[in-house]
Amino acid sequence: MQKLRIVFAGTPAVAVPSLDRLATSGHDLVGVVTRKPAPLGRKRVLTPSPVAEAAARLGVPLIEANRLDADATARIGALEPDLGVIVAYGGLVREPLLSTPVHGWINLHFSLLPAWRGAAPVQHSLIAGDAVAGASVFQLVPELDAGDVYAELRHPLQGDETAGALLDELAVSGGALLAEVVEAIADGSARAVPQTGAPSLAPKLSIDDARLDWSRPADEVRARFRGVTPEPGAWTTIDEQRVKLLDLGAPADGDAVAAGPPLAPGELGFSARRVLIGTGTTPLELRRVQPAGKPAMDAGDWWRGSGRTTAVAR
Repeated sequence: MQKLRIVFAGTPAVAVPSLDRLATSGHDLVGVVTRKPAPLGRKRVLTPSPVAEAAARLGVPLIEANRLDADATARIGALEPDLGVIVAYGGLVREPLLSTPVHGWINLHFSLLPAWRGAAPVQHSLIAGDAVAGASVFQLVPELDAGDVYAELRHPLQGDETAGALLDELAVSGGALLAEVVEAIADGSARAVPQTGAPSLAPKLSIDDARLDWSRPADEVRARFRGVTPEPGAWTTIDEQRVKLLDLGAPADGDAVAAGPPLAPGELGFSARRVLIGTGTTPLELRRVQPAGKPAMDAGDWWRGSGRTTAVAR
């Protein structure tokens, strides 16, 4: 089996399990590429990416670049890589960098391609109400997420996962899948097959995408909540004030609904010690909220502390 010289490109925490796998694979991890430190928090402190911190822990040479331009290409080329591996780097790989490694670049993508090509596959999969999510390892080509697929894994959904929790799971299982493909490339057994079926797109979500529409059926509202949690973060407005929704329960049980009056879409009420909110079908339960400028709190405490008897979310 060939011992590969590998360059890894990634930025967020979900890329770290793959990096850790490659670091213990027996191959030579000759460099890590990640985006430059970004301002985080209220004080906007420049903070290295999770992948940068992992590279420092592993003692791997680091290249920080927000674009894979001529300079980054030259620095990567000087490492003489046999294989490039990319997981959520946050930038495009173009020629001549695409062809710089002997075996090109492979990408771990968190969907069953060609479904949900783009920056936010898990989020869009949950919003769409998919029954199964997954991950794919494919050969990087100039067209977005369109290369031949080496391997995939399927992850049946339980109906209550948030995007954050699901990404954490797929980061680990996908990292294992990625390591298997690297081994197959090294021993010459890897075979990739073309993607089949109509592609769907998963562009990055904006804060406007995270606003919940209470006129929609409960299952659609709940699906969007799951897809935008924790980022960009589900929200609504109550008395013209933005309220972030941190935990939104599945449709409330019949006893809780029956204990109070019917709720119109967006109407809030307190019933059986629960804060309920109407949708286009059955109510949902608000469990945890964060009003603007305040800390996160239990929804019941928030409701009782407000002195409200009724309110409408829009």
